[in-house]
Amino acid sequence: MTPLKLWLTADAPTSRWQAQAAQAYAIWRSFARNPLAVLGALIVGTLIVVAIFAPVLAPYTPVGQNLTMRLMPPSAEHWLGTDELGRDILSRILYGARITLLIVVMVAVISAPIGLIIGAVAGYFGGWTDRILMAITDVFLSLPKLIMALAFVAALGAGLQNAIIAIAITAWPAYARIARAETLTFRNSEFIAAVQLQGASHLRVIGVHVLPLCMSSTIIRVTLDMAGIILTAAGLGFLGLGAQPPLPEWGAMISRGRSFILDQWWVATMPGFAIIIVSLGFCFLGDGLRDVLDPRQRDGR
Repeated sequence: MTPLKLWLTADAPTSRWQAQAAQAYAIWRSFARNPLAVLGALIVGTLIVVAIFAPVLAPYTPVGQNLTMRLMPPSAEHWLGTDELGRDILSRILYGARITLLIVVMVAVISAPIGLIIGAVAGYFGGWTDRILMAITDVFLSLPKLIMALAFVAALGAGLQNAIIAIAITAWPAYARIARAETLTFRNSEFIAAVQLQGASHLRVIGVHVLPLCMSSTIIRVTLDMAGIILTAAGLGFLGLGAQPPLPEWGAMISRGRSFILDQWWVATMPGFAIIIVSLGFCFLGDGLRDVLDPRQRDGR
């Protein structure tokens, strides 16, 4: 066993840095033992790499038209075939990874903090504050996400930015519920009472002590929800309410290819495969993170 591994697996860490490094190493070892979680991480990592290096990886421009090559089947020249305007489907899928990643990241950045704050405030204060905030949350949870997203996009107007806002508005209630449940478990704990006795304000208690304790559960839920976010975004694109042409959004590509699904199946099938693979990747990754980050899951093993 190498000195580094001995240092990381020491039973009695001699410093805070060693303890944190040992905990991170233990989490990584637990994560690496789950093959589906590793597969999910590889898929998500590939999505990120493809999104960053799409101009290098794509053999053709995603918007360039060549009507003489329209609806060509997969071949050595066009690995995934061409669409009704002669555009290379592989290039459009690679560039579409950028749009998918943008939607996922922006929705998570907008909705997760909103839900986290609302849930922590509701669980910390309780009483009427909790009832009012959770009543609003229940209203959003009672309706299907796609239906609400359609309603918000119809009000805001079609477009990529409005689609991101609409999906974010429908995604925050789940995070609020998780944060509230986590806060209720420790809001009467001794360490919270000690901080309050030291004169800390409610804002400081929530921001410094409550929110960090809710982060691990929120991160897990965000990762699991990313597959649903991708499907919702694809649904909006399929209906023409998401990214507008000529942007290579995967849902919009499926919508344009449905007219040719019987004879030129590759036009709609290839972006559909991309959605399925990426969604499964986020699901596998979320399950793996839940196993290694949730203390109750760790204790149960």
